[in-house]
Amino acid sequence: MRKIDVFDTTLRDGEQSAGINLNTAEKLEIARQLERFNADVIEAGFPASSQGDFEAVKKIAQTVKGSIVTGLARSVKSDIDTSWEALKYGEQPHIHIFLATSPIHMTHKLKKTPDQVVDIAVESVKYAKKNFPLVQWSAEDAFRSDPDFLVRVVREVIKAGATTINLPDTVGYATPSEYGAMFRHLKENVPGIDRVKLSAHCHNDLGMAVANTIAAIENGADQVEGTINGLGERAGNAALEELAVALHIRKDKFTFGTDVKLDEIKRTSQLVSQLTGMAIQANKAVVGKNAFAHESGIHQDGMLKERTTYEIITPELIGENSTQIVLGKHSGRHAFKDKAIALGFELSDEKITEAFKAFKALADKKKEISEDDLYVLLTDQQIQEEEVPVYELKSVQVQYGNGSIPTASVSVISPEGDLLQEASTGSGSVEAICNTLERLVQGKVHLLDYRVTSIGKGRDALGEAVVNMTYNGKSTTGRDVAQDVLEASAKAYLNAINRQLVNERKRSYAKTV
Repeated sequence: MRKIDVFDTTLRDGEQSAGINLNTAEKLEIARQLERFNADVIEAGFPASSQGDFEAVKKIAQTVKGSIVTGLARSVKSDIDTSWEALKYGEQPHIHIFLATSPIHMTHKLKKTPDQVVDIAVESVKYAKKNFPLVQWSAEDAFRSDPDFLVRVVREVIKAGATTINLPDTVGYATPSEYGAMFRHLKENVPGIDRVKLSAHCHNDLGMAVANTIAAIENGADQVEGTINGLGERAGNAALEELAVALHIRKDKFTFGTDVKLDEIKRTSQLVSQLTGMAIQANKAVVGKNAFAHESGIHQDGMLKERTTYEIITPELIGENSTQIVLGKHSGRHAFKDKAIALGFELSDEKITEAFKAFKALADKKKEISEDDLYVLLTDQQIQEEEVPVYELKSVQVQYGNGSIPTASVSVISPEGDLLQEASTGSGSVEAICNTLERLVQGKVHLLDYRVTSIGKGRDALGEAVVNMTYNGKSTTGRDVAQDVLEASAKAYLNAINRQLVNERKRSYAKTV
């Protein structure tokens, strides 16, 4: 069976999804899980795009050793130099350089002639090869490029030393037969193409990203690019969990497969959803909560008689436990720690202690603590960065009644350590809380998006709030959990403010060193 490499770009293309803003600790946690997921290549970010991305890519390259770590760069020397500074710590330093090749991009975006584009591509690859043993070159908008020009530019970058050639369907316009034909055309017309790895990168604007990716493999691609849960620009990228499971389930048809650890899919999907704040649609293939749910009487009858009548994927295949070990308020620290280890968490004794305190506090309020609840508590401990002075919620109280004006009273500890108290009204309880918090924080706030989802089941389930906003003109995202959704909303609001404050302090520190 032909081995297909998996190139995960959740931390780069996935983070470009509207409303996602991961910090370094969150990126590192996802990268560690992608390593357990067994991604061959992890695209950790775009080092030249910001100081935060640079630091995250550098930290991931220093930490992750089981997967190749790469970063994106434009075809300019400064980007390549910055990428080297971030990625030189990796086991196998790898860079991903891109340059547009379609007429529409060359004319309107680059304002370059085809000859100039070829020259820039060749020079950037040659320059990168001075340091990087692994150089991936991407023809942005390859599918809408002239086939003959694509052959020409690919031929030249291979001569220049590229080790991987990526042919993206950047705007998700291709059909499977067309996308496959592009790979076949290059395989048949580019001298030396067998010396490099061909990679497929598909967007999902027309809902064909996974199908297009499979078509590329059938026509010579040895690497596939995508994201967990299909995150990405606009309608997203090919969902890696769907692709890996499809190749596994239909191995009777396909003569190729990945080395993805399928039983890590559920955990990886859940972690990415939690840290990005992007909920997974219920009917999402493979990882949606309804993927293994059966409501129709006919379906239920068939399932009871023979599971395979209506279920081609078992929950166990992707690491979805049919039975959950439940911890309660009488559980001890040892059992809690064992469960944390079983769930794949690596926490210091200090963080285990803090997580156990949070667990006990929740157990006093909640009848049963599910694995989903534990997952949230443990993840929050694992992604904590160095402590810095931030806003801390002390209390929130809302007065609301039919026909009355909702009023919120909030007290917080300021970054300077002062107790601040304020009250305000709103057309609803959440708006009243937001209006009150805006009076307490120092800066201009504009709320862009807000949503609350349930973690687990039952009336006592935890509620997770996600807030997208601008704070002093800069976009930021916050999330937090609590049994009371109003408390979760207030904590998520402050989390968004705090994340921006931490980023500002990091930027100020970087300028002084």
